Amino acid sequence: MRRTSLIAALLSCTVGLAGCKSAPPCPVQMRTDARQALADHASRHSGWRSIKAEARVTQWGRGGRVRGTVLMFLERPNRARFDVMTQLGPAAVLTSDGESFQLSDLREGVFLYGPTCPENLTRFLGISVDADDIVRLLTGDTPLIEAVEQHIECRDGRYVVTLVAADGATQALVFSVDEADRDQPPDAQRLTLRRSTVRAPDGAKKWEARYDEHVVIDGHSFPTEVRFIDEINGVDTSVRVKSISVDPVVPDEAFQQAPRPGMSVELAPCS
Repeated sequence: MRRTSLIAALLSCTVGLAGCKSAPPCPVQMRTDARQALADHASRHSGWRSIKAEARVTQWGRGGRVRGTVLMFLERPNRARFDVMTQLGPAAVLTSDGESFQLSDLREGVFLYGPTCPENLTRFLGISVDADDIVRLLTGDTPLIEAVEQHIECRDGRYVVTLVAADGATQALVFSVDEADRDQPPDAQRLTLRRSTVRAPDGAKKWEARYDEHVVIDGHSFPTEVRFIDEINGVDTSVRVKSISVDPVVPDEAFQQAPRPGMSVELAPCS
């Protein structure tokens, strides 16, 4: 079945010569326990159930650069809804309740349905991830590889946790420390995820997620700039969040849809 990413269809630090800044210092008392750092991040990132957001999405792929406005409902652990909007209304709608997947291509009059899997999410997003990983990546968290080894160090004022899998694949997670916590003991230092990079056993980058411009909504911190680079699919996606609300009332039917009258219905298998 041939279907390109609908977002793609619709849709380094750069400083001046006088704008360079030195890196912040590492905390006075540095963390030494990678496992505890990951647990503290997970704890700080918990406490909310769902979000509603509007974002401007720009995607670079093999077909060039495209842009679009996307309305999102995300509910833990793996329920998601994306509405791609135009000036005339929605152009595409993806829904997943974590098990079943539906995609309405309102431009072509096609309705796809099937199980939720990376292959089907790629049809819309252009990137290969599970539904629960989508929720993580868009809210400042990250999926983790299964590690047999992990360690932590401080570089340029930020903690870097490195995970190593049995096959030699690696994942590097970069955390910043709240400025007010640099003199605090390790277990009181609040961590914010800034980058997550996964590499294959040969060192080739598989994907990278970057998080910037965090805001605090109802006591929860979220990035308003997310960039996901999928080296395998050759897709680079930038998400700039324009508005976000925490724990809105989201009806169950928001994560499922039926074909509209006159639409062509097609099964989308996971293969």
